[in-house]
Amino acid sequence: MSREFILPDLGEGLTEAEIVAWLVAPGDEVTIDQVVVELESAKSVVQLPTPFAGVVESLGGEVGEVLHAGTVLLTLRSDAEVPDVAAPAEPGIVTSETALAEESGAVLIGYGTRQSTVTKRAASAPARFGRRTGGGASAPGAGGAGSTGPRSNGAARLDAARRSPVVSPIVRRLAREHGFDASQLLGSGHDHLVMRRDVESFIAEQESPTAADVGEASAGSATTLPTTPEAVASLAGDREGDRRVPLDRMGRAAAAHFSRSRREIPEATVWMDVDATGLLAARGQLREATGERFGITALIARFVIAGLAKHPALNSSFDAEREELVYHSAVNLGLAAQTPRGLLVPVVHGAERMPLRTLRDAITARTEEAATGVFPPSALTGGTFTLNNYGTLGVDGSAAIINHPEAAMLGVGRFIERPWVVDGALAVRTVTELTLSFDHRVCDGAEAAAFLTFVARCIERPVSVMAEL
Repeated sequence: MSREFILPDLGEGLTEAEIVAWLVAPGDEVTIDQVVVELESAKSVVQLPTPFAGVVESLGGEVGEVLHAGTVLLTLRSDAEVPDVAAPAEPGIVTSETALAEESGAVLIGYGTRQSTVTKRAASAPARFGRRTGGGASAPGAGGAGSTGPRSNGAARLDAARRSPVVSPIVRRLAREHGFDASQLLGSGHDHLVMRRDVESFIAEQESPTAADVGEASAGSATTLPTTPEAVASLAGDREGDRRVPLDRMGRAAAAHFSRSRREIPEATVWMDVDATGLLAARGQLREATGERFGITALIARFVIAGLAKHPALNSSFDAEREELVYHSAVNLGLAAQTPRGLLVPVVHGAERMPLRTLRDAITARTEEAATGVFPPSALTGGTFTLNNYGTLGVDGSAAIINHPEAAMLGVGRFIERPWVVDGALAVRTVTELTLSFDHRVCDGAEAAAFLTFVARCIERPVSVMAEL
């Protein structure tokens, strides 16, 4: 008996993902919730566990291939060693179906319940998190940027007599919107499956002027445009030694996200220098009292949460379509993190309900995940306010881009000793700079300044926040 593991919806409207690494091969026996594949969506690298036990019969694609939600990711068969899921359970014997019900609990969406860890093979996979370039070898059937599959130019790639399989209705619709039938292409996927990249590549070829087009456009003009590769490169602005590196899936998503934020959010920024000497002293006292370490980020996060309770407009979103403010009931705290795959914003959900120790542990967990760049899908969604400790990068301030659709982001600069006036006398104090970027549609500068002043006061005199907890 064979069972198909269907690629689940990865959340937030993400309907496709690229296979980064298979962690199993045909013939391997797997158990329920065992991580079998790593996929790269537009937001993160996701490790998927299988909801079924059995022996791997076939894989749904090659490394580098893009799969869509609803397609078969993995096919498993039951062997003698794996109890038949259809067979009734005998007393004292746990069948695969019983184990599935007891252990996975996530069959419909395809995510297991055991915490996944980065495997040795996953950590060493080539081009695992970095930007892909054309120089590396691609896996057979990958069909990516380094593919050597058939790639003829222009309409010659269409064949009215061809009926290639198409990966999804979305790809078919994309082709129809540009005036052609996707099934007439020779796909780069398994058995010539037409992938989204094939359709997009064909569209790009149709929209790009060819040498003939350039010649026709220049006919009758005083000057004929050159069409040699060197001349075309010169017209495009390329020079000798220039190098083009295509953005990977995450890079494209990040670029679109940043552009949308700048385009849609009328942001403003306020900032101030803060004496953090009291915060460092309080952290030392807390460690002496509890015997535990508490990081600066966790302490400031606690102050931020208290400040958002007093100024909820900064924990809101602007619904442009309905022209409404959405005040969020929960504080889902985003933490800007530099990972091996670039800038990501993992989220601590329900931070307003967490005491300091719990909040510290949640932030620590996200920090450890950032070291590998592998987050569970839920960890990168639903943020309502972002805290960005860019002081770890050695800078004092930044004109940060708000993480759309949030309304604000607080940045914390490096902690550095500076001369500071204390009680009328000059002293050496540890100072940091706080920068608040906010959506001017949700509040005016007075409320933003009040929030920033509150957080600054908590940093300068941490005992003052006791009344807010």
